[in-house]
Amino acid sequence: MRSLLRFNQHKISTTAGYIEGLRYSSNRLGFGIRSIVTTCRAVLLPRFGGPDVLEVRDDVRVPDLKPNEVLVRVRAVSVNPLDTRMRAGYGRSLFESLLPLILGRDVSGEIAAIGQSVQTLNVGQEVFGALHPTAMRGTYTDYAILAEDQLTPKPSTISHVDASAIPFAALTAWRALKSTARISKGQRVLVVGGGGAVGYSAVQLAVAAGCVVSATCESESIDRLLAAGAEQALDYTSEDLEVRLKGKYNAVLDTIGIQQTEQLGINLLKRGGHYMTLQGESASLSDRYGLVIGLPTATSILMKKQIQYRLSHGIEYWWTYMRTDAEGLDEIRRLTEAGRLKVPVQKTFPITQVQEAHQAKDTRIIPAASMRGG
Repeated sequence: MRSLLRFNQHKISTTAGYIEGLRYSSNRLGFGIRSIVTTCRAVLLPRFGGPDVLEVRDDVRVPDLKPNEVLVRVRAVSVNPLDTRMRAGYGRSLFESLLPLILGRDVSGEIAAIGQSVQTLNVGQEVFGALHPTAMRGTYTDYAILAEDQLTPKPSTISHVDASAIPFAALTAWRALKSTARISKGQRVLVVGGGGAVGYSAVQLAVAAGCVVSATCESESIDRLLAAGAEQALDYTSEDLEVRLKGKYNAVLDTIGIQQTEQLGINLLKRGGHYMTLQGESASLSDRYGLVIGLPTATSILMKKQIQYRLSHGIEYWWTYMRTDAEGLDEIRRLTEAGRLKVPVQKTFPITQVQEAHQAKDTRIIPAASMRGG
């Protein structure tokens, strides 16, 4: 589940909440290049730290649009784990010199302006989508800027709040299962940590692909995962978990990524199978040693593990990350429209309560939140 921020028009939501309602200063209409607005309200991260470092400002500059970009009037954004980790300093090797930043990756809203080369989207259209993890200007703002291929029409069957909780988590799961493991009908898939937004999305995507799906989770998520189509949903604290997860799997997505879950996943894979973890070490090692040393060190560790597991178990080992994927986003839209893909939002916050939304996420009072402008 997520939180959201509302925009008010102003609100915030997280995967557990959402944001709504932003004030703005209107200026020149552009012809696919200049934005319809020049300044707007946004949540800024001036320095790394706890939730109290986040600042809501009314006069943040809106950049001009590039030819392939779209200006989105934000109605809701999710608060996901990457947001809170970045706020605390994750990725500082890349982002510290660029402070202040605007956090936020997911968004749902209406198109306010388009760049001159945009072909598939129109002004006034309701859309949802997500930015790449390394984007410098995020979505905690009244007006967000995304590339055309990072957005897709929002189904009329769901609200902006519900839509904003889906794209980043679902695209992360899509990249692992579809782009990396290339799952297909009849294959067996294990999701370790199926109760979170990425894990829950992965279960639904694998079920939609015709796979036989098992998942581990906290006890309170078992019924929800079974209702989503999982054949098995087991409490991760159960004894003999490896025995209870019967048989071997073609793909394992590990959203937890600790030593015990990695070993569990590796041992349960068929030869030729794919183990994928969300907890790659590129960012953490770069933060610790700097980009020049950290990235080559991470690459060396990954290659060593890939060779090790290929030789010892005959399987493929991957660190997986979210990336923009127009094909994936289109399928996510179609599944969402059909009611086959959703990420529950537990609580919604106004954007003025962004600190409270992050505090709730940090302390796991809510598993998912969103913000609305207001």
